[in-house]
Amino acid sequence: MKPFVILNPHAGSAKKWPQTLAALERLRPGKLVATKKSGDAEKLSHQAAQAGCGYFIVAGGDGTLNEVINGIARTHANPRIGIVPLGTGNDFARSLHLPLTLKENIAILRAGETRSIDIVRVRSKRIRYFVNVAAGGFSGIVRRKMTPQIKRGWGPLAYLRGAAAALPKLHAYKARIVLDEEEELSLAVYNVVIANGAFAAGGLPIAPGADPGDGLLDVVLIPKRSAPEMALLAAEIILGTHFSSNSTIFRRAKKISVRSKPGMWFNVDGELVGSVPATFQILPRRLRFVVKK
Repeated sequence: MKPFVILNPHAGSAKKWPQTLAALERLRPGKLVATKKSGDAEKLSHQAAQAGCGYFIVAGGDGTLNEVINGIARTHANPRIGIVPLGTGNDFARSLHLPLTLKENIAILRAGETRSIDIVRVRSKRIRYFVNVAAGGFSGIVRRKMTPQIKRGWGPLAYLRGAAAALPKLHAYKARIVLDEEEELSLAVYNVVIANGAFAAGGLPIAPGADPGDGLLDVVLIPKRSAPEMALLAAEIILGTHFSSNSTIFRRAKKISVRSKPGMWFNVDGELVGSVPATFQILPRRLRFVVKK
């Protein structure tokens, strides 16, 4: 089956054009299209899925992958999806335990081993789908502080740098969170994370035990804390030790509803999508991804 390759030429390492194109040609694509602007990958994947395309390869970052997921999820198709991680974060590739080198991933894509993966539907002012992580609250402020220059200069420590810059603007949200319509939590939080994958923000293990094929979402809540406690928590998140302290609240559920005052905005897979009230619903084993054997 010849793949349809959707390439984001603006992704981090995609700018190494000769090496990237030479590697992609080894996959013998039936079609290779470079996106020109935001939204192109969603339109291309939607049209191709409706036309019966059975194999997509996403050459780009988490944002490009999110667009392709949304294009396919709005159809009844269940194609095979492969990833060539060319972005700055590549968090879902990490969650699937894929290597981050171009050569190794080409070999995996040629082998074509697949695994059925859950995706998530989020309903707010509109409906969107995602495969990795949604976050609302404090993380949105941190993300705005994480400029491309900070990401390049600080690498995995960029989140800590962004968190330090965001602390002066810290404020809590009075949140009501309902899990599977059985448990209700009412508390003041700085952050709500809904995770299908383990990593976010360029490799941070925000939900270390998350499995994107287990039919469950990992919910990580960060209650209101003092500024020094939040600075310590940011360091714990980098180390993946935040579940071993009392700094966070952890749950697992298939469906999560979130309301808050003031209104909390969510980004999914790094893209801002809407505000509360929002409902997150797992769609078990909805798509097939190419994985390492």
